Amino acid sequence: MRSSRSTFLLLLCVMFQAAAACSGGRCELGDRCSSSADCGSELYCYNCWVEFAGKRCVRKTVADPFKIVDTSLPFNKYAFLTTHNSFSIRGEPSQTGVPRITLYNKDDSVTDQLNNGVRALMLDVYDFRGEVWLCHSKGGKCFDFTAFEPAADTMREIEAFLSSHPTEVVTLILEDYVRSDHGLSKLFDSTGLTKYWFPVSSMPRHGEDWPRVGDMIARGHRLLVFTSDESKETGEGIAYQWNFMVENQCKRRQSDSGPVKQSEMKSDQINLKMYYM
Repeated sequence: MRSSRSTFLLLLCVMFQAAAACSGGRCELGDRCSSSADCGSELYCYNCWVEFAGKRCVRKTVADPFKIVDTSLPFNKYAFLTTHNSFSIRGEPSQTGVPRITLYNKDDSVTDQLNNGVRALMLDVYDFRGEVWLCHSKGGKCFDFTAFEPAADTMREIEAFLSSHPTEVVTLILEDYVRSDHGLSKLFDSTGLTKYWFPVSSMPRHGEDWPRVGDMIARGHRLLVFTSDESKETGEGIAYQWNFMVENQCKRRQSDSGPVKQSEMKSDQINLKMYYM
């Protein structure tokens, strides 16, 4: 009985010490926390169930590569934070009048993601209700219960960011199910994004370096858009993703010949992704 009581007291002591290991703004990156007040400067308390159990101190923003290095290098020499399903935001109200039944990937709005250092957004675009919508669906069809919002709303957020941040470059990677005639071209025209467009004709096709970021900014080429629909490159001047990128699996050993093209992958290989230009 005495042994059990001692063990119980010891466990309580260990639990108390773990809980009190850091607090009051003294917790560092990766430390467990109960609220953001526990975390140090530029950190906040968050529960990312995909990566770890329980709340931990994580960064509020990411490092800006243009400030670390400057803008003198080719665009493909930098690494940028990219968000998957950037539009699939928890708490986003339904715009169809039907409760949404789908998976969520984000807590922050697209504007907040950009302000926090995200520089590439992955968006799923569909024909829906006579417009182009952002939808987290399957089978190439958008439904009332999988739709998020008209894509124009998000594009206006991106335009506002580019307008107010004249030295930033943003990349869009579109999972593209739009079949309406020039639907994407009309979308970008109507939301004022074409004035930032990086033309396909200026993109290197054979593994050469991209233009220097400083030159891209000077020319106003600050929006790069890639589509999963190969026909859009010749039909609408929107770059076909796999003509300019390869994809590496961060948690898998790559092949002896290097990163694997999307077309060569098996479905069970889609894991953590890194894109190379």
